[in-house]
Amino acid sequence: MPQLDDRAAWLLKLLIERYIRDGQPVASRQLSREVDNRLSPATIRNVMADLDDMGFVCSPHTSAGRIPTHRGYRVFVDSLLEPERMPAGVQRRLMQEILGSPQAGSGEMLQATSSVLSSVSTMAGVVTVPRRNRAVLRRIEFLPLSGCRALAILVVNQHEVQNRVLQTDRPYSADELETFANAINAHYAGRDLLSLREALRQDLGETKRDVDRSLQAALQLLDSATPDSETDGDMMVAGGANLFAFEELAQIDRLRGLFDALDRKRDLLAVFDQCLSGRGVQLFIGEESGYRVLDECSVVTAPYTLEGHVAGIIGVIGPTRMAYGRIIPLVRDTAKILSEGLKAS
Repeated sequence: MPQLDDRAAWLLKLLIERYIRDGQPVASRQLSREVDNRLSPATIRNVMADLDDMGFVCSPHTSAGRIPTHRGYRVFVDSLLEPERMPAGVQRRLMQEILGSPQAGSGEMLQATSSVLSSVSTMAGVVTVPRRNRAVLRRIEFLPLSGCRALAILVVNQHEVQNRVLQTDRPYSADELETFANAINAHYAGRDLLSLREALRQDLGETKRDVDRSLQAALQLLDSATPDSETDGDMMVAGGANLFAFEELAQIDRLRGLFDALDRKRDLLAVFDQCLSGRGVQLFIGEESGYRVLDECSVVTAPYTLEGHVAGIIGVIGPTRMAYGRIIPLVRDTAKILSEGLKAS
């Protein structure tokens, strides 16, 4: 990406801040007034032409001022943005609405989180529910059943028990199954189930070249007992109607596509799942999400934790012309509050 000198970076920052505030193309004369005439409109026009050539701004019409491109927003967020501090009143509201009463369960906290994110941001608030495959394996046991079947008993997190009936390639004795369980517990206890599946794929490939057929059979049983990464997941969405208020999203076809995505959730889950392995706030601007329906949107996300592990993602969906300095700390602090609430519940 081309390097910006200090003057170009300063003017790009001013242009984006003004466009976020007003939603109208910004002319060189407006920027000249913004800097108290320290730079002439002619000088600013020259800088704007350079920024246009580099792909950071563009003109929607021949005679109009300029607006930021997705590339310009990315430079702004990564290098020029000064995030705001969360106002104390907003912080109190988040805690009150998310944590609620001491009797509030995790479901109520997740629903409250999507609602308050939507309300405070005036955009769409999204929370993915904890994935069962993010649970941590504590212990596994196998019991023989009739025919070529076995019962897998998984103890996950602290006390949750999950049972699965497995179809095996042959009958196994109780002693064999106990040997398998002991080997698995020794090597894999304490792993979250999603990363466990990734380790299994590698280990299964290695044991195929090994003489230890007993370990290979144990890994195949564990692979069958572990929930697949795509079988479990949902999300709560609040405030989709807020997107009507943004002129750049108000085209009927664009809104229809957005509401279809919010309703189906599958594509949005794929976007949010990209953030499960990341840390802190992550941001997709326009086509960075990889989904055409979000090409004119930005998605700001942050992970929340359960029992010390990333369990899901919260986020805000809105236009690329969003107040990033306010939305980024909002999403970051909301994720922290939700994590604390789930830890105490």
